Amino acid sequence: ANHLSLDASSSSSSSSSSSSSSSSVHEPKMDALIIPVTMEVPCDSRGQRMWWAFLASSMVTFFGGLFIILLWRTLKYLWTVCCHCGGKTKEAQKINNGSTQADGTLKPVDEKEEAVAAEVGWMTSVKDWAGVMISAQTLTGRVLVVLVFALSIGALVIYFIDSSNPIESCQNFYKDFTLQIDMAFNVFFLLYFGLRFIAANDKLWFWLEVNSVVDFFTVPPVFVSVYLNRSWLGLRFLRALRLIQFSEILQFLNILKTSNSIKLVNLLSIFISTWLTAAGFIHLVENSGDPWENFQNNQALTYWECVYLLMVTMSTVGYGDVYAKTTLGRLFMVFFILGGLAMFASYVPEIIELIGNRKKYGGSYSAVSGRKHIVVCGHITLESVSNFLKDFLHKDRDDVNVEIVFLHNISPNLELEALFKRHFTQVEFYQGSVLNPHDLARVKIESADACLILANKYCADPDAEDASNIMRVISIKNYHPKIRIITQMLQYHNKAHLLNIPSWNWKEGDDAICLAELKLGFIAQSCLAQGLSTMLANLFSMRSFIKIEEDTWQKYYLEGVSNEMYTEYLSSAFVGLSFPTVCELCFVKLKLLMIAIEYKSANRESRILINPGNHLKIQEGTLGFFIASDAKEVKRAFFYCKACHDDITDPKRIKKCGCKRPKMSIYKRMRRACCFDCGRSERDCSCMSGRVRGNMDTLERAFPLSSVSVNDCSTSFRAFEDEQPSTLSPKKKQRNGGMRNSPNSSPKLMRHDPLLIPGNDQIDNMDSNVKKYDSTGMFHWCAPKEIEKVILTRSEAAMTVLSGHVVVCIFGDVSSALIGLRNLVMPLRASNFHYHELKHIVFVGSIEYLKREWETLHNFPKVSILPGTPLSRADLRAVNINLCDMCVILSANQNNIDDTSLQDKECILASLNIKSMQFDDSIGVLQANSQGFTPPGMDRSSPDNSPVHGMLRQPSITTGVNIPIITELVNDTNVQFLDQDDDDDPDTELYLTQPFACGTAFAVSVLDSLMSATYFNDNILTLIRTLVTGGATPELEALIAEENALRGGYSTPQTLANRDRCRVAQLALLDGPFADLGDGGCYGDLFCKALKTYNMLCFGIYRLRDAHLSTPSQCTKRYVITNPPYEFELVPTDLIFCLMQFDHNAGQSRASLSHSSHSSQSSSKKSSSVHSIPSTANRQNRPKSRESRDKQNRKEMVYR
Repeated sequence: ANHLSLDASSSSSSSSSSSSSSSSVHEPKMDALIIPVTMEVPCDSRGQRMWWAFLASSMVTFFGGLFIILLWRTLKYLWTVCCHCGGKTKEAQKINNGSTQADGTLKPVDEKEEAVAAEVGWMTSVKDWAGVMISAQTLTGRVLVVLVFALSIGALVIYFIDSSNPIESCQNFYKDFTLQIDMAFNVFFLLYFGLRFIAANDKLWFWLEVNSVVDFFTVPPVFVSVYLNRSWLGLRFLRALRLIQFSEILQFLNILKTSNSIKLVNLLSIFISTWLTAAGFIHLVENSGDPWENFQNNQALTYWECVYLLMVTMSTVGYGDVYAKTTLGRLFMVFFILGGLAMFASYVPEIIELIGNRKKYGGSYSAVSGRKHIVVCGHITLESVSNFLKDFLHKDRDDVNVEIVFLHNISPNLELEALFKRHFTQVEFYQGSVLNPHDLARVKIESADACLILANKYCADPDAEDASNIMRVISIKNYHPKIRIITQMLQYHNKAHLLNIPSWNWKEGDDAICLAELKLGFIAQSCLAQGLSTMLANLFSMRSFIKIEEDTWQKYYLEGVSNEMYTEYLSSAFVGLSFPTVCELCFVKLKLLMIAIEYKSANRESRILINPGNHLKIQEGTLGFFIASDAKEVKRAFFYCKACHDDITDPKRIKKCGCKRPKMSIYKRMRRACCFDCGRSERDCSCMSGRVRGNMDTLERAFPLSSVSVNDCSTSFRAFEDEQPSTLSPKKKQRNGGMRNSPNSSPKLMRHDPLLIPGNDQIDNMDSNVKKYDSTGMFHWCAPKEIEKVILTRSEAAMTVLSGHVVVCIFGDVSSALIGLRNLVMPLRASNFHYHELKHIVFVGSIEYLKREWETLHNFPKVSILPGTPLSRADLRAVNINLCDMCVILSANQNNIDDTSLQDKECILASLNIKSMQFDDSIGVLQANSQGFTPPGMDRSSPDNSPVHGMLRQPSITTGVNIPIITELVNDTNVQFLDQDDDDDPDTELYLTQPFACGTAFAVSVLDSLMSATYFNDNILTLIRTLVTGGATPELEALIAEENALRGGYSTPQTLANRDRCRVAQLALLDGPFADLGDGGCYGDLFCKALKTYNMLCFGIYRLRDAHLSTPSQCTKRYVITNPPYEFELVPTDLIFCLMQFDHNAGQSRASLSHSSHSSQSSSKKSSSVHSIPSTANRQNRPKSRESRDKQNRKEMVYR
C-alpha cells in the first residue's frame, strides 16, 4: 500500500470528490480522526477508526469458544446425571433377563451401544492421529513443530517491519506483499490450531493455554484486515511469546543436551519474550492514545524505543528521556515494573552465572595433518603433569612430533594453567571425562596414537584408584577397541581385572605399569646388588647431562645419570655373530653398551633375551637394547658397515655409508658367502649342507629380504659356522664361555640350552614326588605353610644364627592398604638361583598385617616372621640385623596422612634408629652368607681360583651406619632427613641427592618416567619388568589372575630350561681372577675379559664415595656409576654390576644339602630359619693368605 503524505490545507470531503489524477492524500482538520486515505483504496471517507472490529473478532472467538466449551460440559454433565439414574433401571432389567435366559446362549447387543462404540472408536482414532502429528516423537511431528515455530518467528519479524507504519492504515491485500505472507502464515496457524484442539484431552485448559491465546489475538484480525482492506497492528506482538518454546525446539533437534544449556536457553527465552511482548503493548497504547481521550494524548514512539523504555524500567535506571504519556501506558508500567524488576533481578544474575560457568576448556580437538596426538587422562595435577611433560618432551629424545591432549573433568588451577601455556605448542587441555563418549569424541580418541592414564600414587585407597582407572580403560576400549592404552596401576592383584576386558591386548601395545610390582621389584634387586634400584631408575628416566669440573663423586655419578635406555635395529654386519662378540664390538668400537636383544623364533614369536650368551646368533632385523647418552649415538649400531667402518677409530664418524647393498635372500647371501670362501661357483658348491639349508629356509621365511654386502656375508657365515674368538683381541681365547660348536656340527638358530637335554644331575633333581618350582619353572616353590609355622618369638630369633639374610621392616596394621609383599619376595625366589643361594627373608612387623599378606607368601621357601615393630631395637637385635645383607624399610600407612612432610615419618624414624645402633664384636666369628658369586666353572675350594667377593669372611659390624639399608619414601623432599651428614639442599631433585645416588633411598615418583618411555618403546617396559621381577611373564600373570597364587609343578626339561637366564650380581675386584685389573686397570679391559671368559656383561660400578680422595676415608657409603667409558680407571674396592649366566655346576656340590633343606622346609619352624655355622675344619682348610689379605684390606672394603 502506498502511504502518501497528507495535505493539511484541504478537507477529507473535498479530496474524495476531486477528479484530479493526482495521488496526493488530504488530511482532515485536527478535530477529525487521523487516518491515512488513498484514492486507490476504498476506505471510510469519514476517516473513522476500525480498531474495535479487529479486537472484537478476537474477543468473540475467544469468549465464544469458551462459552461453547462450558455449555458442552454442562450439557454433558446433565446428560450423565440423567443417564445414571436410568442406567440403574436398565441394569436391573438386564439382570432379570439374564435370570430368565439361563440356557447359556449369547444375548443380542443393543444397536445403540454398537453405534456409540463405533463413534467412540472413530473419534479416538482421529484424536490419536492428531496427537501423533503435533508430537515431537515422530519425524513428521518434529518437522511440524519446528515449522510452526519458524513461521511464528517469521510472523514476528513481519510485525517488526510493520511497526514502523501507523498503528492503523488502509491496505490492499492484493498489493501488500507482507500482508499476503502474514495471511499465509496465519492460515497455517489456524490448521495447526485445529490439530491441537483435536488432540487435546482437556479442551477447556487447551483454550486457556498461552499458545491458544496468542492464536486468538493474532489469527482472526488478519482475516478482518482482508475484509476491511485496512490493517491494525493491534496485538500481533503476542507472537513473541512463542519464543518461550525455543529450548523445546532445540531439544527436539538434539542441540541442547546438558541441563545447564537447557536452563540457560529457558531463562533467555522467557526474559526476551516477556521484554518484547511488553514493549509491543507500550508501542500500541502510546501510539494510539487513550480511547476516552479521543486518542488525542498519543505520542509517536517506535517499537525499538519502547524496547529501550522497558529495559531501563526493568533495571530501575529510568533516565526519563522516554516515558509513557497515556493513562493505559502508565497503568501498565505500574504493574510491569513489579514483575519486570523481580524478573530482571533474578533472571539476569542467573543467566550471567550460567554463561560464566560455561567450560573454558569445553571445545573439541582439531587434529593436525601429519602430526600424531595422544590423550592423557586420570590423575591430572601440577605435579603429575609437570613430571610427565619434563620426561616426555625431553631434548635427548628425537624430534617429538606428538601433541599431548589432557582430558580431565576439573578445570586446571592457575599454576597448572600456566604450565599448559608454557607448552602451548604441544599441549592442549579439555575439560571432560573419559567415561563420557561425547568427551572422547571431542578429543578424537579414535584417531589418537595412544591413551595414557595416570594414577594417584598418594591416594588413601589404592584399590579404589585402580578401580577408577580400570573403568576408564573399559570406557575407552568400549568407544574404540583398537586404541592403545598405557595405564598406571597401584596394586599388582588389580592387573588381573584388565585381562577381563575383551579388547585388552598386550601384544598390540596395551600395557599396565604396576607401580607396586616395579617398586618392590627394584627394592628386591637392591637386596641382591645394592644400588641397582638407582641405576635402573636413572636408565629409563631422561636426564640432562650436568658437567662438573671438580673431581668429586658427583662428577662420575652425573656422567652415568645422563645414560638412558634405547633400542635400535642391528646392522646386517652383525648377522651370524654371537651375542658376546657383537656386544664387545659395540662397546669397544661403537662406544655403545648392548645388554639385550629381541629374539624372534621360527614361528615369529618374539621374546627379550638379556645377555643370552655365546650360543645365540644374531638374526637379520634383530632389535638391540642399548645404554647410551643420546638417541643419535645408538644409530651407529644400525649404520655400522664392516667394509666402510672397520678402520674408523672415532665412533662419531660412523654414519650411513654410501656403499650399495643389493637386496637378496638370506639363503642366497649365505650361499654366496660360502662360495666366496671356497672359490667355487654357486652351482658346484656343496658347502651348504642340508641341515644348514633347512635352517636357512626357516630364517628366510621369517626375513625374506635383507640388505647386506657380500663381504659382510662372508664374515657372518664364518662366524655362523664356527664361532671364533673376537677379532678385537685375537690372542685371548674363550674360557668356560658356554658350549662351543664343532666345525662339523650344524649351526643352530635356536638357543643351545644345556637344560633342554638334562644331564645326570638334572635328572636326579627331576623328582616326581617333589615340587621345587612353580608350574612355569620361574620361581622356587614349596607347599603352602601355615603362618604359625614360620612365626618366631624374640627368644627363638635371638637363638637362631641368622646371617646373610634380608630383614624387611614393615609398618602396617589391620586397616592398612596391602602393598603386595609378593612382589618383593618373588625376585628373591627366582629359579635362576640355586636353593642354597636363596637369602633368608625375615619380616619384622605387625602380625595382623602380615596375616593379610600371607596368602600370597605361603608358597615361598625360607621366609620367617618376627611379630613386633621395626622401632624396637630388641626385635632388630633378635634378627641379627648387623649380619644381614640388606634391610628393607617399608610402610603401608604412608598415604593415610594428609601432611606430606609426615607421610614418611615411620620409615625415617626406623632408618635413623638402625643407624644409631651399636653392636659388640662377640659375633665376629660368624660367617656371613655369600654377597658375591664365583664365576661359572671355577672351583670354590681352589686357592688359585679364589672367589670373587662373597666367600670372604665378613667383619662384624659394630655400628648401624654400616648396615646396608634401603628405605622407601613417598615424599621426595623427605630424603633430606635420611642422612644427617650430607649437604643436600631441600629443593634438590631426588636423583641428585646422596641417599638416592648411594642406593639407600627409593621413591615411587621415579617410576613416572616409565609412562613416556613405554609409549615411545614398549619393549623398555618389558625389559625393565624382566630385570626386576625375576622372570614374570604375561602367562604367569594370567595364572596368578586365575588363582591368585603360584601353582607348584613337577620338574620337566622344559621348566628346568627356564632356569637358564641371567641375573644381576656384583663382582668384587679386591680378590679373584680380576684382582689384577682392580688396581689401576681400565674398565674396558675388565668388560672384555669378563665377557669373553665368563659371559658376564658388566654395566656399572658401585664405588666408595671417597675413593677419589688421596687420603684414606672411614666413610663406607658407595654410589652408582652407570656405563663408565672404556678408559675409566678402577680401584680395588670397586664392586662391578654385571649380568651373569646361570651356573649349572653351582648346585652340584650342595645338591644333597639343598635338596634336604628344601624338602624339610615346611616341617619345622625352627629349621626353616637356621643357617648352619660353617665347621671349624672347613674354615681351617681355607688358605692363610686369604685371611691375611682379609685383615689387611678390611678397613678399605665395604660389604653389602
